[in-house]
Amino acid sequence: MKNLTTNQIREKYLKFFEQRGHKILPSASLLPNDKTVLFITAGMQPLVPHLLGEPHPEGKRLASSQKCLRTDDILEVGDNRHLTFFEMLGNWSLGDYFKKEAINWSLELLVNEFGLDPKNIYVTVFEGDKDAPKDQESIDIWIDAFKNVGIDASLGNRIYAYPKEKNWWGPVGNSGPCGPDTEIFYDTGKEHDKKFGEKCHVNCDCGKYVEIWNNVFMEYEKTEKGEYKPLKQKNVDTGMGLERMAMVLQKKETVFETDVFYPAIEELQKISSVEYVYQKHSYRIIADHIKASCFLISDGIYPSNKEQGYVLRRLIRRAIRHAKMLNTKKDFYVPLVKKVIQIYETAYPELAKKQNQILTEIEKEEEKFSKALSNGLKYLKNWGKKMGAQTIDAENLTEKEFGELAFYMYESYGFPIDDTIEELNNMGWQFDKYQVRKVAEEKFEKHREVSKKGAEKKFGGHGLLLQTGELKAADEEELKKVTALHTATHLLHQALREVLGKHVQQKGSDITAERLRFDFSHPEKLTEEQKQKIEDLVNRQIQKGLEVKCEEMSLKDAEKSGALGFFKDKYQGIKKLKVYSIGDFSKEICGGPHVKNTSQMGKFKIKKESSSSAGVRRIKAVLE
Repeated sequence: MKNLTTNQIREKYLKFFEQRGHKILPSASLLPNDKTVLFITAGMQPLVPHLLGEPHPEGKRLASSQKCLRTDDILEVGDNRHLTFFEMLGNWSLGDYFKKEAINWSLELLVNEFGLDPKNIYVTVFEGDKDAPKDQESIDIWIDAFKNVGIDASLGNRIYAYPKEKNWWGPVGNSGPCGPDTEIFYDTGKEHDKKFGEKCHVNCDCGKYVEIWNNVFMEYEKTEKGEYKPLKQKNVDTGMGLERMAMVLQKKETVFETDVFYPAIEELQKISSVEYVYQKHSYRIIADHIKASCFLISDGIYPSNKEQGYVLRRLIRRAIRHAKMLNTKKDFYVPLVKKVIQIYETAYPELAKKQNQILTEIEKEEEKFSKALSNGLKYLKNWGKKMGAQTIDAENLTEKEFGELAFYMYESYGFPIDDTIEELNNMGWQFDKYQVRKVAEEKFEKHREVSKKGAEKKFGGHGLLLQTGELKAADEEELKKVTALHTATHLLHQALREVLGKHVQQKGSDITAERLRFDFSHPEKLTEEQKQKIEDLVNRQIQKGLEVKCEEMSLKDAEKSGALGFFKDKYQGIKKLKVYSIGDFSKEICGGPHVKNTSQMGKFKIKKESSSSAGVRRIKAVLE
């Protein structure tokens, strides 16, 4: 076995497949194009349209190391294997090679390039059921592949069959492409822990066998009627966890002892009064969450109370809370951020470019959370003492009551829901944590809807006598004014993106007959020079007398055309959407209405620029 660094593993993997005709793709952003999900969670996610048959511009053989973020198990981070941020190595065949090449290359890479002993490699395959037959083809290929490295294998000997729950991928939703997979495991040599069962097997959770690679063979399509039919285009989709492979090759007990984690943990030990051996859980949480935060901020996500920003806020605040348990100083994260950037400077140089921004965002969040943390923990401890004394009531507490407490902590102290749940666990309370989270999130959603309705009632201070498309006004004269200001928001949006960068996204707007208000993602105050550039750019488009055109198309076609649209969840299920183009300058999905020509708008003037919320700025402007 070769003791390779994580960078060497990534490099060897990509070079291996490049030599076999694969085009190496750069990692996509953690922000997916599919707005039904918050983050990229697997290497294949950015390629879904091409796995469904859409031609890829780079060809039929592809490979990449994809940044991924998963938060389903955020409360489990701190054990020996769960992570939020990780990299997924993958190679894909879009209707090109299939099982024989994929399996043989897998074993060749593991044995020849990574130096794994083939005696310690085991695989699983699909055992077959009423929907699809046993994957005998993969079994036969594996037998030959093992024979080539001097290993005698057969079904039941090194090759094991499992049902759909273990060896079948997909489909996403109720219908679509799917197929059997074959998973590759490495025997670490550890003794079997009988608390996971009397006998060990390759899919046992005791840790003796570690899954290091998965080859998915998309050869079926599940219809809406539940039938499985052969696919015309058969694809290969593989995934290898980079950190997990590093753990195996570097002979470490957990991923947190590998070279992409432990240097940061060592930095943390220098400023902590509690040694790693006594508080591994907190050290691991901090190392994981700070790393994830670095990558999220570098991809243009900032702490907030919504969607991706809320997840980032949870990660930073949870890291802060555990840092306090280690008695670290206020700016504990600074050496960790610098170490993360150093570790990844070759593979992800954009991190170094965003270092100041990353440090600034974490610092701002720490300042906001410090007082709330102290007061919130004090409240929780007092609540715990009170309820602990009232043993009869305490024993009868329901998940609903715990959920209401979690929501109260969020409302009053800014505590992320999962942080409250974790604190309650530490205090010894027994409850269904998923049910508690559900109750708290339902209350949060209800609260948000009430707030939204209240805001709609106050729209512009008007009686809402007229409503056309997305605009409301009291009479026809006001409607003309808000229509022109609405068109101005589109020009402003594009101007912001050209002057400040493509990370700018609309976060909200409010228009009255007198002014427009536009909220957008950006981490810092605009300079006078930036504001002047934006203002001038908008006015140049107005002076050009650009024609405003409206087209109707599907969401997919709108996205292909390059139209902006950051509230796509409300477009789902609508067959035809309106897309407004202002010359060649701006193009957005929008309900309208707009002026017919920018010459009808007047002079654009920014009146005020300020902070709206964390990572979100607000501009108020008029048309003179």
